[in-house]
Amino acid sequence: MDHRQPLLELLARHRESRRLMVAELPALQRLVDFVNSTPDCFQRSHLAGHVTGSAWILDHARERCLLTHHKKLNLWLQPGGHADGDPDIVRVASREAAEESGISDLTLASGEIFDVDVHAIPESKKEPAHFHYDVRFLFVAPPGAEFVVSEESHQLAWVPRIEVPRFTQDVSTLRLAEKWSV
Repeated sequence: MDHRQPLLELLARHRESRRLMVAELPALQRLVDFVNSTPDCFQRSHLAGHVTGSAWILDHARERCLLTHHKKLNLWLQPGGHADGDPDIVRVASREAAEESGISDLTLASGEIFDVDVHAIPESKKEPAHFHYDVRFLFVAPPGAEFVVSEESHQLAWVPRIEVPRFTQDVSTLRLAEKWSV
C-alpha cells in the first residue's frame, strides 16, 4: 500500500465529517491534491511544501486550550510540526504535542481529523518560503497537567476559548477555537 493512502483515507472521512467547516474546504482540497501529486509530501526536504501535524490541546476539564507563542513565526498557535518522513500523521501530531508542550501523557480524543489548513511559511535563513499542509487532531491533557516551554516557543499558555482572540487573529486558530465550542 502506498504510504500516502492512510492520510488520504483520513482526509476522505474528514470531507464527510460533521466537524468539517465550509471555510476548510479550499484547504482540504489543496491538501488532498498535494498528497496525491507528491510522493515525498511528508519530507521536509520537499521545499515547496510538506505535510505537518498539529494538536489542539484542551485541559482535562475542556475549559482551556494550550497555545504556544512560536519563536520563528512570532505568533500564538497550536503546537505542531514537521512529519520528517513519517506518514503516520496521528503519530506526528502526538509527537509534536508532547515535544512542544512537555506533557507526555496527552490523550487523543479521536483518531479522526479535527481540522485542516494550508498556510504559507515565510522565508528564513535555512529555508525558502513554502507551505505547510497541516492536519490537526484534538488532544486532552490529564488532570493537573503542567506544560514545559520548549526551545521552539517564547512561552505557552492555557487559554479559555473566549480569550483566544486576545492572543491571536490567525483565522485557522480562531476556527479551531470555534470548533471546540461546538
